[in-house]
Amino acid sequence: MRIIANIPHPKISINIFSMNEKYQIQFMAGPMEQTIKIAHSEIDGIEGIQKMIDDIFLEKVLERFNEMYLSLKEAKERLNS
Repeated sequence: MRIIANIPHPKISINIFSMNEKYQIQFMAGPMEQTIKIAHSEIDGIEGIQKMIDDIFLEKVLERFNEMYLSLKEAKERLNS
């Protein structure tokens, strides 16, 4: 797997990898990660990925990160109580 691009964002890290005829789009925030896989044949390269990752898409990614953070926080609280 090799990294082929990074998409700048003020709150999260967005990396694009290419492996086995698929793109892997990795979103990272702190200890959390979300990864999406898309076949090369389904999208028009890096430009297509950049168009797909629009404001609405990123809003949903950030909402999921918030949900993940809250779930982790609650689990840690249960563990320590």
